[in-house]
Amino acid sequence: MPEIERPGAQSWVPSAGGVRALRRAADACRGCELWRDATQVVFSDGPASARIMLVGEQPGDHEDVEGRPFIGPAGRLLSEALDAAGIERSKVYLTNAVKHFRFERRGKRRIHEKPAVGHIDACRPWLDAELGAVRPDVVVALGATAARALLRRTVRIGEVRGTVMEAADPAGTALVVTVHPSSLLRLRGRPERETAFRALVADLQRAGEVVA
Repeated sequence: MPEIERPGAQSWVPSAGGVRALRRAADACRGCELWRDATQVVFSDGPASARIMLVGEQPGDHEDVEGRPFIGPAGRLLSEALDAAGIERSKVYLTNAVKHFRFERRGKRRIHEKPAVGHIDACRPWLDAELGAVRPDVVVALGATAARALLRRTVRIGEVRGTVMEAADPAGTALVVTVHPSSLLRLRGRPERETAFRALVADLQRAGEVVA
């Protein structure tokens, strides 16, 4: 893997203007090397006034092409889970810990590759700025990468999922850790997938209770 460039990622992040300014500025970010092969930056979706923020790992192939987070198969599953949890997707703020798609090319296919710690760290100023601009009441970390970005440490999902914790920043922001919806897509058995789906819905409901 090429060495991760870190030419002062903080310098790419505007200090004023809210989410709209962040979205405009993100296209020029060169905080790591992922921008070279990605189609475009995939920043966020949803209202800046949202009380619930969902943070995933990184955009996938569909998101990289379209420029919006959570619009592929995992995103559709997330929409179903939000609906089952009684949460309107249009009222939540959706983003990722890493804003560019990291992949391995196999012929014509682009296969998802997990972001490195350096990529998470390089993108952290953007996530911090989003948290500061949106000021959600609760943040949901979808998967281990998002949890690491929000807690500043590695955690085991099974040990902390579904409990209301506190994000590293801003102080006082509630945090609920759960699995990434893409993990459900990898389950082959229908009973296993249904059980995992119910568990995801329960975690989202826990986040919803914070803002009820």
